[in-house]
Amino acid sequence: MRGGFMAALASALALLVCGPALAWGSTGHRWIGRAAILALPPQLPAFLRSPAMVQALGELSREPDRSRDAGLAHDSDRDPGHFVDGDDDGRIAGGPLLGALPPTREAYETALRARGTTSWKMGYLPYSIVEDWQQLAKDFAYWRADDAGARLSPDAAHRAWLAADRALREGLIRLDLGALSHYVGDGSMPLHASIHYNGWGPFPNPQGYTQEKVHVAWEGAYVRAWIPLAAVVKRMRPFQDCGCPIEQRVGAYLGADLAAVVPFYQLEKAGAFQGGEARGRAFTAARLAAGADELRDEIVLAWRASAHGRIGYQPQIDVADVEAGRIDPYGSLHGAD
Repeated sequence: MRGGFMAALASALALLVCGPALAWGSTGHRWIGRAAILALPPQLPAFLRSPAMVQALGELSREPDRSRDAGLAHDSDRDPGHFVDGDDDGRIAGGPLLGALPPTREAYETALRARGTTSWKMGYLPYSIVEDWQQLAKDFAYWRADDAGARLSPDAAHRAWLAADRALREGLIRLDLGALSHYVGDGSMPLHASIHYNGWGPFPNPQGYTQEKVHVAWEGAYVRAWIPLAAVVKRMRPFQDCGCPIEQRVGAYLGADLAAVVPFYQLEKAGAFQGGEARGRAFTAARLAAGADELRDEIVLAWRASAHGRIGYQPQIDVADVEAGRIDPYGSLHGAD
């Protein structure tokens, strides 16, 4: 469904000197990553809450966009992971509900093919977020085991190896957290959850919403000109735990983003995104804050989930046993084969 607007988008890019429309520009993704880290509670490890992490995540949050144009196979597979084209009724291509998607991409693809389309055309953003959250929870589980083992192992050589492995894991966490930050950020940009992703498009339009290519100008140049980090931080809410599976949480998050599509077009029609008009600035900062809120919450939830995780390979061991000092994790983490 996205191929049809590429020619017009190319013209818009030339005029705006801005990157491709992959949800928020550099500034928006940077603010979401930084704001989320600044809002982490003190119960999380110090390296996650450090000034260095604030700076690093702001930059690494942009990486899935910066990696574009790596090659045909790379781009054709990964680009649809930045969006999902939700219908006005919350369904994807009239099929699966955004708030109740199949548990795997294979099942999602099967459901969309039954509707005459594919996940490459309709996008698979929900799965990008869920998969990266699951990876982060696994990263945290390994970090917990490394950290506990580096303190509690009775063998000095084991403690040294586990401390070094912990340092390597922290580097991986930065990268994996950058990916999660990016896709969660994509999910707070209303035009990335909707069939109306760059102008209202070829659909019934009784309200006369714009057909102009508004996507790039709003997500990029407008954010950079009018939305400072402080405006995003100011609008963040306290941590919320739905007590639900990550798949359900992500579906509800993207559903809320889809619900912001019509308000966006109403504001655009009213001229709210011209200059520094207050309504446009408030709406945009609120959407960026929604991304930072969700990212902060998902980091906390991944950390909590990791306490109950299992790590290692032949044999697998429980993180809880390592942190209680009942198991030296070296053999499982270093590998016996």
